Amino acid sequence: MNNNLLRWLQKQIASKIPLPWKLQLWDGSCLFFGNGEPAFQLKVNNPTGLLALAKFDECQLCEAYMNGAIDIVGDMLQIVDLHRLMKDVNPWHRLWRHLLPLIFGQVKIDARAISQHYDLEPEFYLTFIDKTRCYSHALFEDENEPLEVAQRRKLDFVIQACQLQPGQHVLDVGGGWGTLTEHAGVRGIQVTSLTISQKSQEFLQQLIARLNLPCRVIKQNFLEYESDERYDAIAILGVMEHLPNYFAVIRKLQQLLKPGGRVYIDASAIREKYKAPSFITRYIYPGNHSFFCLHDFLAAAAKSLLEVKAVYNDRYSYFLTCKAWAENLDRAHAEISKRWGEQLYRKFRIFLWGSAHAFKSGGLDAYRVVLELPQ
Repeated sequence: MNNNLLRWLQKQIASKIPLPWKLQLWDGSCLFFGNGEPAFQLKVNNPTGLLALAKFDECQLCEAYMNGAIDIVGDMLQIVDLHRLMKDVNPWHRLWRHLLPLIFGQVKIDARAISQHYDLEPEFYLTFIDKTRCYSHALFEDENEPLEVAQRRKLDFVIQACQLQPGQHVLDVGGGWGTLTEHAGVRGIQVTSLTISQKSQEFLQQLIARLNLPCRVIKQNFLEYESDERYDAIAILGVMEHLPNYFAVIRKLQQLLKPGGRVYIDASAIREKYKAPSFITRYIYPGNHSFFCLHDFLAAAAKSLLEVKAVYNDRYSYFLTCKAWAENLDRAHAEISKRWGEQLYRKFRIFLWGSAHAFKSGGLDAYRVVLELPQ
């Protein structure tokens, strides 16, 4: 039976993935694709893994890998190329996640979704991001330079683009692990960080106290945040993916920004809003997470007072960022598996290498956007 299934799989797969690779079943049966030394090996450990592969369902194959029914060995960027064989047909899941905010409200959905992704121990993320603790893309000038150098260049760009000076006040939407809080705070710039993650709030409070920064953290959703003070600048680093209602976001930006103030945004992006793999929306960013859609956002901005000052395409920089994160994750495999479990390691391995592949192949884009509220 296994031999028949292997022959069937060979017929289905051979013409679609030309690079050489090896498929091995738990009984030792093997199938070789392409010519030459295999670039990677897919090991099917039990019938559940074989069934997931035979269904050609992308999400089910990812689940099989997460649960240990399949192992993968070799060049991960080439392994992720297998997604070209797969379907991602989950219409009910896609419909349901669009209905969620209409039924339960965006703020409640955000709280649940952000908690699922970000309320892990900060130490987990620090195993693969660099010393700046920046969980959005870096700005590379050379693909061989260290990730930390490229991240500090991006953070310097945020300060410069927002024209921030010591004593001024910036609103950081999605404070994360204090990236902008520290980078701006040590320069005498006041930072108010918004977060809806309990772990993030605790981390930021400790960071501010330890470094005696002129900063504060507030646990509140950006769309509900009210302030008597208007800000000199607003920074949104890697958070627009969680803010898909662009008209609501722009109204809030105008409400909170001083005349002459600037907005900095960076985000992973896609051309069709709400289009994301089911694996991402089930296991990485639940709720109605949506990659940034630049033309939809600019269309909304065009109906506001905000003026677009600059747009930058950073797709290759985001590829290099995700590749560096994925390589760091693999180096920390033993520690992560021991402290948080093998399944979490495998889930983020798919996420980070899959993201790197998407940026490299053009499946995802990345942008920096600078806006200004005229005087």
